[in-house]
Amino acid sequence: MARIRALLVDDHALFRESVARALATEADLEMSHCASIRDALDLIQHEPFDLVLLDHDLGNERAFQFLPAAREIGFRGRVLIVTAWISDLEARRLIRQGVAGIFSKEKPLSALADTIRRIEAGQTDLDPRHAALTAGTGTTGVPGSGPRFNERQRRVLRFVLEGLSNKEIAWRLQISESYVKSILQSLFSKTGVRTRGQLVRVALEQYENQL
Repeated sequence: MARIRALLVDDHALFRESVARALATEADLEMSHCASIRDALDLIQHEPFDLVLLDHDLGNERAFQFLPAAREIGFRGRVLIVTAWISDLEARRLIRQGVAGIFSKEKPLSALADTIRRIEAGQTDLDPRHAALTAGTGTTGVPGSGPRFNERQRRVLRFVLEGLSNKEIAWRLQISESYVKSILQSLFSKTGVRTRGQLVRVALEQYENQL
């Protein structure tokens, strides 16, 4: 039997360790776990995972930060959000990014195992409330309107959304810090904002289809 290699990312140690241990007893599931997006990105660079089970709220990190960064380093697996609660705005954002499902922590563990199998088989898994949000994931309306970003601007913007400093972004992209500042100024100009905080808000509200 082919085993599904899954990575559980959750900042609550008791939940993470208990769920990973329980799921690992399933014959077709192989589980790993970690507490942060940074740790998850490091793991998927070195190990082949089919699926990431990702909590929405990870303290200083949010689920939407994972997908662009994971794609950047070549991750092609599927992502299932496993969360106690998520707003419609955040759910819509994650659906637009391409998550395969949103699973409530109120459901039993057996349901989670079945959901993992369905998603790995190529299906999506959204409850009726979240499925209704897919009607707003097209190209009409405010999101996606306005200026287009080039690839370098998109990469810098993704790192800004991760909370990286100019110096850290420069190191990641192997460019000068002054060049990072120049790119940020171009992003400020294109989006009509003056600060990084405003840039983050506007990017998430209006340009998430470019992230």
